[in-house]
Amino acid sequence: MKNIYLSLLTILFMAITTTGCDEQSKPEAGYDPEAKLAALNITLPTPPQPVANYVNGVRTGNLIFLAGKGPRYADGTEISGKLGQDISIEKGYEGARLTAINQLAVLKAMLGNLNKVKRIVKVLGMVNCDPSFVEQPKVINGFSDLMVEVFGEKGKHARAAIGVASLPRAQAVEIELVVEVYD
Repeated sequence: MKNIYLSLLTILFMAITTTGCDEQSKPEAGYDPEAKLAALNITLPTPPQPVANYVNGVRTGNLIFLAGKGPRYADGTEISGKLGQDISIEKGYEGARLTAINQLAVLKAMLGNLNKVKRIVKVLGMVNCDPSFVEQPKVINGFSDLMVEVFGEKGKHARAAIGVASLPRAQAVEIELVVEVYD
């Protein structure tokens, strides 16, 4: 009787731990960020290349750390300027959304398919702004809103939105992020 009891406990334990692992290693049915991008009429560009001695992203385990990117259009032009001086919150929001598209292009290049994204974990949004400007969250919402549109609940993330005195090439925003991916 004791052996049967131990066997049943072993089987139950294996069933619980195996099921838990399977659920965490694959996206659930119906999860398709690529289809959501298509529905939004968003075509991902070729990922912008680093402008110095660094890489676009580094994967360690199930986390990808993406280097900061800015609001660069496919033709190479950028949204530049200083919030609170020469560009509006709406233009900054557009810049943050464009930056999200560029970061998604990097993620797709690294993973092959955005369905491998398990969760957007952490976003650091930097806004090129006048010292008196205090609406950084409204600007970085352009990035966050697109992440939620594309990934649903998995797109909700921890975030910081800070103001900085300047950014490279006077770009309006620069955003970096951490992403958890499926095995």
